[in-house]
Amino acid sequence: MPVQSPASSIAEHRVAPADAPLIYARSLVKRFGDFTAVNGIDLDVRTGESFGFLGPNGAGKSSTMRMVGCVSKPTEGTLRILGLDPAQHGVEIRAKLGVCPQQDTLDTELTVRQNLMTYARYFGIRRRVARAKADELLEFVQLAERADAKVDSLSGGMKRRVTIARALINDPEIVLLDEPTTGLDPQARHLVWERLFRLKQQGVTLVLTTHYMDEAEQLCDRLVVMDAGKIVAEGAPRELIERYSTREVLEVRFPGDDQAPYADKIANIGERVEVLPDRILLYAADGDAALVQVTDRGLHPSSVLVRRSSLEDVFLHLTGRTLVE
Repeated sequence: MPVQSPASSIAEHRVAPADAPLIYARSLVKRFGDFTAVNGIDLDVRTGESFGFLGPNGAGKSSTMRMVGCVSKPTEGTLRILGLDPAQHGVEIRAKLGVCPQQDTLDTELTVRQNLMTYARYFGIRRRVARAKADELLEFVQLAERADAKVDSLSGGMKRRVTIARALINDPEIVLLDEPTTGLDPQARHLVWERLFRLKQQGVTLVLTTHYMDEAEQLCDRLVVMDAGKIVAEGAPRELIERYSTREVLEVRFPGDDQAPYADKIANIGERVEVLPDRILLYAADGDAALVQVTDRGLHPSSVLVRRSSLEDVFLHLTGRTLVE
């Protein structure tokens, strides 16, 4: 009997109605003593979408993911996962979740296949079925030829793909990915993106946190930006760019160490001016036209860059540029 693909198995074991949010939260709060990590957020994650959490350190992303993963109880509010209450049905929900933690937790003394088969035992999957699933998933993440290799011999990108395969061993309805490509080189990142994109195409629901803005733009159908425990923006990446930024950004650098004196000289060009230590960002619908206005005022930047506005511009506008430790 052929082994089902992750997506086909998931489709046959839905708990919530197809039109209901797989993750539903209202006024969700998480406190640790006097500290409020998550401060009254609302969420709806739909079947088959890729949903992202963006935010600086301490914004509340990890605390939210831990509540969704049924390993941390909400302090207040309503949370339903797959139509179930985590406080009453945590075991049932966790059985239908796939989790890819930020740090790989593979057993380096075991082979790649053995790691997946051992993890399958936690879900009561029989050995014969577990081996077939492991081989299928290793093919999916393009590691079939390394099935008998020790994990310790793999590169960082390969280990990440093994961790993703492990997260799919129980045919989860939702896959939670915490910083799925942190620390990977560009080639490995793009391969992981391609595998995750294939999962999304197959109807798997993905929920991820990331610090990479290009990753969020590539993978997320919708996302929320969190800051200080609250959701400060929500929408598709392109919608957020259109709502909170401009079509283009003109980056200019003037001679000297202090850029601030030039800010007043280019005021009223474009919609917004932001002064950084090494350059000035001018947000405008047309960056080239804005540059013409700058030079018409007798100013001659030592370097110029006109680029499309990005999700990073939105992120920094909403959460600030101050480093949060």
